[in-house]
Amino acid sequence: MGKRDLRAGQLDTRAVWAGEETYWAERATQVPVVHSVSFGYADVDEWYEVALGRREGHIYGRNTNPTVAALEEKVRVLEGAEAATSFSTGMAAISGTLLALLKPGDRVVSIKDTYGGTSKLFLEFLPRFQVAVALCDTGDHDAIEAEVAKGCTLLYLETPTNPTLKVLDIERLSAAGHRQGAIVVVDNTFATPVNQHPLRLGADLVVHSATKFLGGHADALGGILCGREDLVQQVFHFREINGATLHPEAAYLILRGLKTLGLRVRQQSRSALAIAQFLSEQPQVERVFYPGLPGHPLHEVAARQMEGFGGVLSFSLRGGFDAVRRFLPQLRLAHLAANLGAVETVAGPPRTTSHVELTEEERAALGIPEGLIRYSVGIEATEDLVADLAQALGKLSREG
Repeated sequence: MGKRDLRAGQLDTRAVWAGEETYWAERATQVPVVHSVSFGYADVDEWYEVALGRREGHIYGRNTNPTVAALEEKVRVLEGAEAATSFSTGMAAISGTLLALLKPGDRVVSIKDTYGGTSKLFLEFLPRFQVAVALCDTGDHDAIEAEVAKGCTLLYLETPTNPTLKVLDIERLSAAGHRQGAIVVVDNTFATPVNQHPLRLGADLVVHSATKFLGGHADALGGILCGREDLVQQVFHFREINGATLHPEAAYLILRGLKTLGLRVRQQSRSALAIAQFLSEQPQVERVFYPGLPGHPLHEVAARQMEGFGGVLSFSLRGGFDAVRRFLPQLRLAHLAANLGAVETVAGPPRTTSHVELTEEERAALGIPEGLIRYSVGIEATEDLVADLAQALGKLSREG
């Protein structure tokens, strides 16, 4: 089978074929799960050339693996990146990127609304290595630009944010970062390559928790980084020595999930918008957080830089966490679990999911109300999900 030029193909075509453009052992049409730790060579000179990276091939499973390489290539093509590398988890990808690219005396600028684990890196771990961190109010682009102008080695953005779905103008902030010579990193987990392309908007690197929408089936942990080749190579070198290697079995599961990425995310995005509109009209709901709603503070930015608004929304109930405690068990079509981006709907409060690592006071400082519910929409029929939320809200009112 000849090599295919997928550069002009639609996303759904690239999601199926990228990284899988040749037949495998015994003419297999599917990427095999290669469990071998080592890869042998009958010729020592060839072995040496592969070890130095002068020829394609694999030496040792901690460094590279054929199954994992196929996944990296698929995500690289989907994001339109020069290079990609993988990690054992999404947080390994984020922490590995930061630790590989930063050194004592450097300065990071980011936002207050990053995912809880990322926030911990900024608040607790990077300062231990004498890396200065400035966290800005997420919606205040002027304040972010002002902090970047004071000096910035790396600008870290997450958009939409987890769990309050705030939006950042990637193009504007990337330009601000580059004026100071900063590396711009964007967490694209919520949007996915279906809905947003940070590299086209000026970012240098894109990071994903592949555990979420990329895999899509809640059965494999993984992280992916892609972007500028020189930067990805720096991070890859750190990862191969640090050892946070993606297992080939997980890589296979994420590869399989990626083939339906477009189908899943478009359905989830359509449902999420309909559900956000429904919830915004319910008296039991205090506020709905979703960039697809015209009332979202940065809806116009989201509409400009996103092709769809994503499959995750959040909403706060009147009555705080007591209302959350009574409402969630009434849902019939949602796992109450710490995950998102799966084919099944998943719901839960930040205090047990995205920001479980933080105290109530820390969550409040980040603008996360205790009555907030993160609702990750699955691929179920939209009408069934709306009906499920309606019956649960009805019971909440009657118990009231």
